[in-house]
Amino acid sequence: MTSRDDGRAGIDAGLVKRLIAAQFPQWSGLPVTPVEVDGWDNRTYRLGAGMTVRLPTAAGYVPAVEKEHEWLPRLAAGLPVQVPEIVAKGEPGEGYPFPWSVRGWIEGETALRGRIDDEVVFAVDVAEFVRALQRCDATGGPLAGEHSFYRGASPAHYDEETRRCLAELGGQVDTGRARAVWEDALAAEWRGAPVWFHGDVAPGNLLVADGKLTAVIDFGTSGVGDPACDLVIAWTMFAGGSRKGFREAAGQDDGAWARAKGWALWKALLVLTRALASGDRAEAADARRVVGEVLAG
Repeated sequence: MTSRDDGRAGIDAGLVKRLIAAQFPQWSGLPVTPVEVDGWDNRTYRLGAGMTVRLPTAAGYVPAVEKEHEWLPRLAAGLPVQVPEIVAKGEPGEGYPFPWSVRGWIEGETALRGRIDDEVVFAVDVAEFVRALQRCDATGGPLAGEHSFYRGASPAHYDEETRRCLAELGGQVDTGRARAVWEDALAAEWRGAPVWFHGDVAPGNLLVADGKLTAVIDFGTSGVGDPACDLVIAWTMFAGGSRKGFREAAGQDDGAWARAKGWALWKALLVLTRALASGDRAEAADARRVVGEVLAG
């Protein structure tokens, strides 16, 4: 267990079995096993062959349970790939203080490059998912805010944090160019009608099977607002032809791309600052790579 697991203490297969037995006894005979690739916001366990149990690790992630429970069934019909099927919602119990959920199991693997047949086709498919999500009816949807960690709002929410990181990273990155990119992001104010955004379009939330995109998971930071945050993958994962294909298929205006650069830069600078402080060389190298991609355009 690493220090990053501290917020997840007390969540284990035994707890999941007790929760299931108490609240959904019809499934109490099914095996409970940890998934191979887990997240930070939630712990996920496989329940039998066809379901998963998903438990928030801290209070800040709890709003996603009700949000996904209400909205994922409505969004699913308008999307070109699978999204998690909501099976049931659990309540606090057995010493666990938060609501939790039971989902349908989706076959597939996270989108590592070696698992993708054609990166340009994959990038276009991701862009088509983003566009399809934006076309979903946003009436009554949860407006961007604390529940989405301010994805879908203005990147200005993280202005102070970004400027602090820039002040700390002198000599580590080209802070002059980075500051100019950040200023451009703040200046490109979003003035459109609110649309649905996912909030965390990243390899770990994209599932592939037979080399192709088949599902998108983890809508915990989703909401309605400015969709620029969903374009960040252009620099975090894509490059060259795949970035070009994504940008063309995503079809957003110049202001959206400026704000998207701001979102990518903010997160990369924050990760780099923390990685340098902790001595995590691999994480620092990846954050520097993203900063470089953003500054290069």
